[in-house]
Amino acid sequence: MRQACSATEEMHAGRSAHPALHRAQGAVWGEDGPARCPLPLFLNPVAAGFPSPADDYVERSLDLNEYLVHNAAATFFVRAQGDSMQGAGIHDGDLLVVDRAIQPVHGRVVIAAVHGELTVKRLWMREGRTVLRPENPAYPVLDVSGLDDVELWGVVTSVIHRL
Repeated sequence: MRQACSATEEMHAGRSAHPALHRAQGAVWGEDGPARCPLPLFLNPVAAGFPSPADDYVERSLDLNEYLVHNAAATFFVRAQGDSMQGAGIHDGDLLVVDRAIQPVHGRVVIAAVHGELTVKRLWMREGRTVLRPENPAYPVLDVSGLDDVELWGVVTSVIHRL
């Protein structure tokens, strides 16, 4: 039996046939779903300008799984690679929280498999065309209208970015 809040990562069994996505789906899971790990949450905001006195107590706890994962059975994590989505706040090495239960609609950031390669882009669906748009002008727009070798894996719901 695993201790709560341990850093062991187990794969979601049978979640994906795509090898690159399957390797990236690691998450902290226990026998009953995502491991719960409540951490202290100070409800007073932190000043990003002039400092203010902090309260000396924690007002409640925050479980990051509860905060970031809304559909545990349909959620996976994947690491971003490259700089094509910088304008959306997604940087090289960021951890993306992806929910497969959310309908990919116009304007959402999605994970897509295009010709067998995974990519993260903003989904644009207008006038019968489906386009995957980068958030960096140095990269081309991918028009995937009518392509058979495209599959949307899920919608990015959160980005975990290290400083």
